[in-house]
Amino acid sequence: MNMGFPGCLLLPAGHPLGRSSAACAGAGKTKIPILLVWLWASMTGFPMTDSDIPELTQLRLVNSLNRCAGRVEVLHNQQWGTVCDDGWDITDAGVVCKQLGCGTALSAPRGARFGRGSDRVWLDEVNCAGTEAALSDCKTRPWGDNDCTHKEDAGVVCSDSGISEVAQIRLVNGSSRCAGRVEVLPNQQWGTVCDDNWDLQDAGVVCRQLGCGTALSAPGGARFGRGSDHIWLDEVHCAGTEVALSDCRAEPWGASNCDHGEDAGVVCSDAGISEVAQIRLANGPSRCAGRVEVLHNQQWGTVCDDGWDLQDAGVVCRQLGCGTALSAPGGARFGRGSDRIWLDDVNCTGTEAALSDCRARPWGVNNCTHGEDAGVVCSGASSDVRLIGGPHRCAGRVEVRLDGRWGTVCDDGWDLGDVAVVCRQLGCGKAMEALSGKVFGPGNESDPVLMLNVQCQGTEAALGSCPYMDPGDHCQHDEDAGARCQDAGISEVAQLRLVNSRSRCAGRVEVLHNQQWGTVCDDGWDLQDAGVICRQLGCGTALSAPRGARFGRGSDRIWLNNVNCAGTEVALSDCRIWLGGKNNCNHGEDAGVVCSDSDISEPAQLRLVNSRSRCAGRVEVLHNQQWGTVCDDSWDIQDALVVCRQLGCGTALSAPGRARFGRGSDRIWLDNVNCTGTEAALSDCRAQPWGVNNCNHGEDAGVVCSDAGISEVAQIRLANGPNHCAGRVEVLHNQQWGTVCDDSWDLQDAGVVCRQLGCGTALSALGGARFGRGSDRIWLANVNCRGTEVALSDCRTRPWGDNNCTHGEDAGVVCTDVRLVGGPHRCAGRVEVRLDGRWGTVCDDGWDLGDVAVVCRQLGCGPAMEALSRKVFGPGNESDPVLMMDVQCQGTEAALGSCPYMDPGDFCQHDEDAGARCKAADMRVSSSSSATGIPPHSPGTGLPAAGFALPDVRLVGGPHRCAGRVEVRLDGLWGTVCDDGWGLSDVAVVCRQLGCGPAMEALSGKVFGPGPKSEPVLMMDVQCQGTEAALGSCQYMDPGDLCQHDEDAGARCQGASSDVRLVDGPHRCAGRVEVRLDGRWGTVCDDGWDISDVAVVCRQLGCGPAMEALSGKGFRPGVKSDPVLMRNVQCQGTEAVLGSCPNTDPGDLCQHDKDAGARCKEPFALRLADGPGKCSGRLEVRYDGLWGTVCDSDWSDTNAQVVCRELRCGQAKPLAPKLQDWPRFRQGTGKIWLDNIRCKGTEETLQNCAHHFWGYHNCTHQKDISVICQDN
Repeated sequence: MNMGFPGCLLLPAGHPLGRSSAACAGAGKTKIPILLVWLWASMTGFPMTDSDIPELTQLRLVNSLNRCAGRVEVLHNQQWGTVCDDGWDITDAGVVCKQLGCGTALSAPRGARFGRGSDRVWLDEVNCAGTEAALSDCKTRPWGDNDCTHKEDAGVVCSDSGISEVAQIRLVNGSSRCAGRVEVLPNQQWGTVCDDNWDLQDAGVVCRQLGCGTALSAPGGARFGRGSDHIWLDEVHCAGTEVALSDCRAEPWGASNCDHGEDAGVVCSDAGISEVAQIRLANGPSRCAGRVEVLHNQQWGTVCDDGWDLQDAGVVCRQLGCGTALSAPGGARFGRGSDRIWLDDVNCTGTEAALSDCRARPWGVNNCTHGEDAGVVCSGASSDVRLIGGPHRCAGRVEVRLDGRWGTVCDDGWDLGDVAVVCRQLGCGKAMEALSGKVFGPGNESDPVLMLNVQCQGTEAALGSCPYMDPGDHCQHDEDAGARCQDAGISEVAQLRLVNSRSRCAGRVEVLHNQQWGTVCDDGWDLQDAGVICRQLGCGTALSAPRGARFGRGSDRIWLNNVNCAGTEVALSDCRIWLGGKNNCNHGEDAGVVCSDSDISEPAQLRLVNSRSRCAGRVEVLHNQQWGTVCDDSWDIQDALVVCRQLGCGTALSAPGRARFGRGSDRIWLDNVNCTGTEAALSDCRAQPWGVNNCNHGEDAGVVCSDAGISEVAQIRLANGPNHCAGRVEVLHNQQWGTVCDDSWDLQDAGVVCRQLGCGTALSALGGARFGRGSDRIWLANVNCRGTEVALSDCRTRPWGDNNCTHGEDAGVVCTDVRLVGGPHRCAGRVEVRLDGRWGTVCDDGWDLGDVAVVCRQLGCGPAMEALSRKVFGPGNESDPVLMMDVQCQGTEAALGSCPYMDPGDFCQHDEDAGARCKAADMRVSSSSSATGIPPHSPGTGLPAAGFALPDVRLVGGPHRCAGRVEVRLDGLWGTVCDDGWGLSDVAVVCRQLGCGPAMEALSGKVFGPGPKSEPVLMMDVQCQGTEAALGSCQYMDPGDLCQHDEDAGARCQGASSDVRLVDGPHRCAGRVEVRLDGRWGTVCDDGWDISDVAVVCRQLGCGPAMEALSGKGFRPGVKSDPVLMRNVQCQGTEAVLGSCPNTDPGDLCQHDKDAGARCKEPFALRLADGPGKCSGRLEVRYDGLWGTVCDSDWSDTNAQVVCRELRCGQAKPLAPKLQDWPRFRQGTGKIWLDNIRCKGTEETLQNCAHHFWGYHNCTHQKDISVICQDN
């Protein structure tokens, strides 16, 4: 017999103790009364008919099209049976709908409405109060006791069934029951609906009510013929969420000012009818501009320009996949047609999927001539701009075509944002220079100057979309603007192939140049480069970018080297490259690619062992069916980052070597691993051949990932210096600050400190208490860093506090290695860097805005404004060398020295010195000091460029300091961050910067409320790698006017401490409670342990609501060597961490037989439901233990890729261009958990993508998204 008493006792009719819902409602607080009942029943022998019934008896609705409607059946004694309809009513049906998660009850049909059952009739005379959680909680006769037959079987129709029990409705005069004229039946008489304000939302309600899928169109004008009876409804206005048309707002029944020529119609997705008439743009310069023509009755015809406007044109452009509408010319601008004029008085709202969905006169009815033929110019018509007079098609004088005339653009206000639009429109890569003053010669005298003061944001699809002025007589051709885009010097799309594998979508990369095939060198080769190749070849997405001649050595020329793709290029030839065979490579460095369509599985299996978490431990790889370790030679944080990403464990916190997690005992498989950090798997990184090494297991490499729940980074600060980037080194240990001894202190150690603090690189490593003597403990001595560690606490050192030093040996650091000289302030000037102890300049060959972005970030000078060349700020000193050439920064690096570059040798002189201009976050430095150049360290004048602190960050409006709206301070001003591009890697940086543990959620759409109107939006399109020390170190854009506070980004971190865990449970959200105090892990005594305490634990672990507070070693006792650390914990339930709750020291009062346990709701999961297999279907996610659906708002192919990868189902099949053509696998029921998901594509799990708060949406189940993966 079940002694757990999980629910209420169902006593038979006539039992002396009776049965009431009131007694059951308080069951959670009445364990003793229920126990007495059970003891009494045991002693008297009175039968308890429900003693073997689980809390929620299984239940189903059968024999209908939907699981939320049908004949009621219950499972008892392993046999399904029906429910008799005696006394069956809407209250009983409501309990059934609630139990099944099907919404509310619409009706409780009797008399076997859904057919007669054939098994037992289990229940009769059911009498629910309506508050019960399950049908088995309602009063009823004993199981099987009834006087019924199956013709009395009870049924239910729930609100989520899509079946209407209200006003009847039908579609008539169409080819299918799911298409036709809308008719409704009130007062036993059928009648029509007027098309005034009739739209797709109204049609959607009709389709759902009829079980006909979603609405394809909502035609008016008696498209399906005129009705003859009453016009029952007019001015229908549905929100789209109604169960039935009669639930929508409308004029009173029968009140209308319509005739039957305005009868409304509907075409639903299940009709099998294609409503979208074919369309084309004729007689224009491209397929995206021309005279509008539609196909009707197998004949093409034109559209009259009566009422023709930009909204109508927008529908045409979207239908054709030509971007947005630039103009809607009438008057036969693209010539007169010669066939029928099919449409007139077109009136689109702008939201239609096709022109044929817009309101218009009936086909062929018009009062027009072909002199009124309508036209359209879409943004995709990219032939309306060109570059003339330059060395290739991607550089030259800018010429545009307006109103059929070609002309030039005036250089007043012409800048790099305008050039970016031109380059994108022409498919020429990124913008390099905005040129003025007829650099490429003046335009033809006969051509006009057509544009002045062009003001592009840089994101427009075409130059014609940007605001501009008519120049009139203000500009002549001596002010013609020019542009230079990033042309590679190769033909627009060079021929390309992948060779030496079993698939055309995997192999060694070869390109055709000068009629000869050649290979690509793997210098700088990464997943972004591979992605461009896969896209160019139509092979899906890139799985890996193997290097080191993985697909064999080529034998011909090596054509390309230092390929640097942004990832958005159409072809490899659009990427930045070194061309023509000039390289320092051999065929042992031939690059390869594995694309998703190759059916090749590349990543070797991987695991982390010998720690308490799967996300930390000794690295082991599986090769030839045998596990083995990785040697720590060259092992660094970039290698660890690849491991963490491959395992879905977040970002890397540290890369410990020297067998930190114990010595392995099997083969040492890999040595000299060298990852760039962008690889999909460790096996994609360069390394010695498998099994070749000179290591022993004392050198086994380890990894600690952010999802391990291990805090690896000790806090650090620089004290008593001029700013936070220079001073005496102090570390926090056991809640006490202390210093570092200068024994063996060097520049590598200082470099780790500078990077940990977000202060760039180390300028000097000072000893001898240069910044004064400390007064507290000396914590560290004999520090020995390799220079690649994330934090000083990762370096080899003596044990904490073990030293033979005095405070006269306190170590110090000065950080920086770049400066701007000769400009008006410290944030503009000639770029100078220090390499190998020498200051020198940077050659302007290849110098661009991405490189400047790194310099500006490193100096704390805000966003990059200009990349300047030709000694704009004067030449460098003749005695100083030129140290860098062809710098190739991605823009996300922490320091200029981290970017790839070449040694200029004798190629560059000081007349090519590069310059930079930043936004100047801090203008308080005098021009004189920066003009003369500050020496690396001059005791009398202070320290250089170290005071450029990173922007502050805070989380506002949340439940605690580690969750809320993200706000940053730039230039002394607080403001918010736009959620465009906001993702979990960005949140990870915020959480680390605030000391709030791992990132839990990236939230969008002002979840924590909008920022104050008086505050600006300061950042947009933040692109953090996740490893940066501060948010200000990440690449971002100035939002200008593109974002408002309704797009403010939010963040939720796990909490200020990860010092709690649940052990020995079925998953990470259930188990024995263990806490860490003073560096020791131990258990919690169950004295006073309750659900409020569990609620804090669950919140701290990101596990959802608390379910149970368990006592008495429910999950096995703790380890004998571990202490019991807490007793009488008294949480309110609102605390952020368990350590914030009052508690007492248990002393000897508690042993491990009283260890407390906790059970939270199960963590996040996802599945594809109602499909043919696990890799296709309706997307459902589990949150708080409940499954729910995902809304299709903002859904993208990128989101689908993340889903398929998380389910290990290969790549996602691309979405159809139109929303109504996306796959659908029936509507879900119950909760809609997620909306407005925006994945970057790199996330390991969907929950890491930015999204609205859980359960926050404006959707119905009609918008449930489905996904089809290629492994379906």
